[in-house]
Amino acid sequence: MGIFSSLIGNAGVVEPGALKHEYEKLLAEDESIEVGFKLIRDTFIFTNRRLIVIDVQGMTGKKIEYLSIPYGKITKFSIETSGNFDLDAELKIWVGSAPDPIEKTFNKKVNIYDLQKVLAKHIS
Repeated sequence: MGIFSSLIGNAGVVEPGALKHEYEKLLAEDESIEVGFKLIRDTFIFTNRRLIVIDVQGMTGKKIEYLSIPYGKITKFSIETSGNFDLDAELKIWVGSAPDPIEKTFNKKVNIYDLQKVLAKHIS
């Protein structure tokens, strides 16, 4: 992931092995990481059972929120591909009856179609 993409908050792909090593304590016994994405300090992990959003907070980054969203609670999602002038792809995920989606922006290194396949596979 390039330094410019990191500075503006775009996400890049992270190898599942690296994520498992770092976040192994969050995973259930039969849970495995399928794909993950890292923003500047935040991480977005898709497992075989749920989506985990890791939000590093504060100046020091010592406070961390771990949001676990079972795939069954995701009501819909949308992707927006990058274009000629807009080089970023976007993902929006609606959870339960919440009116506002969770939104993330990904750099051009992320294949947004692969990302939506993971969601489509798990969403009923």
